[in-house]
Amino acid sequence: MAGRNHLFIPGPTNTPHEVLSAMHVPMEDHRSPDFPKLMKPVLEDLKKIFRTESGQAFVYPATGTAGWEIALTNTLSPGDKVLIYRFGQFSHLWINMAQRLGLDVEFHEVEWGKGIPLDALEARLKEDSSHEIKAVLATHNETATGVTSDIGGVRKAMDAANHPALLFVDGVSSIASIEFRMDDWGVDGAISGSQKGFMLPAGLAIVAFSQKALQATETAKFPRCFLDLKDMANANKDGYTPYTPSTPMIHGLRKALDMLLEEGMENIYARHHRLAEGTRRAIAAWGLKLCAQPGFESDTVSAVVVPEDKDARDVISTAYHKYNISLGAGLTEVAGKVFRIGHIGDMNDVSMLGAIAGVEMAMLDNGFDIKPGSGVAAAIEYYRSTAS
Repeated sequence: MAGRNHLFIPGPTNTPHEVLSAMHVPMEDHRSPDFPKLMKPVLEDLKKIFRTESGQAFVYPATGTAGWEIALTNTLSPGDKVLIYRFGQFSHLWINMAQRLGLDVEFHEVEWGKGIPLDALEARLKEDSSHEIKAVLATHNETATGVTSDIGGVRKAMDAANHPALLFVDGVSSIASIEFRMDDWGVDGAISGSQKGFMLPAGLAIVAFSQKALQATETAKFPRCFLDLKDMANANKDGYTPYTPSTPMIHGLRKALDMLLEEGMENIYARHHRLAEGTRRAIAAWGLKLCAQPGFESDTVSAVVVPEDKDARDVISTAYHKYNISLGAGLTEVAGKVFRIGHIGDMNDVSMLGAIAGVEMAMLDNGFDIKPGSGVAAAIEYYRSTAS
């Protein structure tokens, strides 16, 4: 098929040409005297993305899933109690990991389409007067349902309960895209990956930890080796890593950071909100609804609920095979019930209009009762009226 595949999934996201070019480098000696000139500034500039001055950033040759494990095994011990709310596939997977590692996992079910219930969280933490709960695990942006939770509100709930638990946040599909403020929100462990807001291929776990979390590594009893934060911190202080890094990915990350910081974090948050809002207006014009309930809508991915007599997988298949557009599938409990439109990373107005047009064509081909051009028109009017 002529042209390229148009990637509108919530990750991996589109990698800008500038980043791809920066990664096209010969192999180099990662033990050379020059390597710290690359590595040290990358680690310092990552703190600007996480919005932390007191925390420390780390880069592992791994994925966001490894970031979950880094947080848990470096700060906790087998049998420690952790608290988490399950409201989508990725919060479910974090629960599964914590259980398999041997933690005492207290999880509460929340309707898929909602996020962390702040009142319930505060009440539960107040009940825990003996402070058995050692960490709260919070999924900031549940990619499966297009739901964003209020992490600032989570911190307020923890403070109101006067609870000393660590706060770990899965920000894989939010950090570098949606507002995230590690220091202001008292986040102890922030977890991300290279393939979403950072606009890189998959392959890096990009994480940051507070001083409180780093101190917890002194008493953590989990066995660890490759994911040991102490080893990474000891090597990083001199600008090196404890084992062979992916040097092309580090060069790509350097360029991605340059692009993010040039745009400015507040501008990035505003751009993602604007692109998401145009998409939401298109969905409303089709007469369809989001999986996310009001107040929980994500600015990086919209999960669109299809009518009961339709299968979202048909829309995804038609979009891919007929129009060369990749959309996100519904996962587990929402499989076949939703398709997902990613609006994260290297995107602009015209990118999203292409996605909306492709989705419209695929839905029309599958007999959806929508007016041709209705979603595109709604998005055009919003983007035109809000363009800077």
